[in-house]
Amino acid sequence: MRIGTFTYDTTRDLAGTVETAATLPEIFERAIRGDFDVAELGLTFYLRLLEEGTPFVALPIFPNRVFRHSCVFVNTRSGITGPGDLTGRTIGEFGTYGQDSGVWAKGILMDEHGFRPEANRWVIGGLEHPAEPFGFIPHPHPGTVDVRTAGPRTLNDMLAGGEIDVLFSANVPQCVLDGAPDVARLFPDFPARERDYHRRTGIFPIMHTVVVRRDLLAGDPGLARRVYTMFEAAKDAAAERYRRGRRLYQVQTMLPWANALVDDTLAEFGEDWWPYGIAANRSALDTYLRYHHEQGLSSRRWRIEEIFAPDLLGT
Repeated sequence: MRIGTFTYDTTRDLAGTVETAATLPEIFERAIRGDFDVAELGLTFYLRLLEEGTPFVALPIFPNRVFRHSCVFVNTRSGITGPGDLTGRTIGEFGTYGQDSGVWAKGILMDEHGFRPEANRWVIGGLEHPAEPFGFIPHPHPGTVDVRTAGPRTLNDMLAGGEIDVLFSANVPQCVLDGAPDVARLFPDFPARERDYHRRTGIFPIMHTVVVRRDLLAGDPGLARRVYTMFEAAKDAAAERYRRGRRLYQVQTMLPWANALVDDTLAEFGEDWWPYGIAANRSALDTYLRYHHEQGLSSRRWRIEEIFAPDLLGT
């Protein structure tokens, strides 16, 4: 069985069992091309394929989840000082309109700040290298939303030069890492905002799931449970390494105060701060499915019971 996933601490114990790649889009493309029997796949990629009759079934395994107040970058010369200033802007997004990170960021801004995607112009391209929109997935978007491609320009250069006012990006653009004076996060205080968001909603945003070929599940009814158990054991082993690290207090990492962050995380989330399964993630999943539909990326609002393997709905 061929398994493809990115390299995470949650999958470290699967080394030698799984294949990986330099970037996540490579894994997604190879999965959709049929290179893997089991693979990590972004939620929006899976849902777009589901509209067309995907050969995959999702399992409630979530190797990638990130709070997304941090992923909105602005050119400060545009006069944007807060979310209320986003109307009528030109906004960049990597690879497709509605990346998983963008779905979350837009949805949160829509819920909490009255953001309207259709009131802006959207530019899709490569972040650090010119690139066309992903060719391996459909690209739905409402007819009321103006979406165009960046062509030979990179989104990083366009943001730094003021050709786009805003960038929604899961990866931090190089101009930010280089300390460009005219580029900043929309929410400079994003850690405090993300903590507040979690305390109010209980949501830890989910980006990716793990999918299995539908034909394999049909021929092996126990496969979904075995894959789920394997990934969950690897994730639990990673969490235990963090707990053991508290006793050694930072000797295993170059990051000062890393253990204090682990302490804060345990206090905030409890012992299982990265849960798999349906029950612990129902609110986050329902919210994502709502956002996906509201943003015109799904023709209807999918239900959790329709998108995950039936025998794992009780997890």
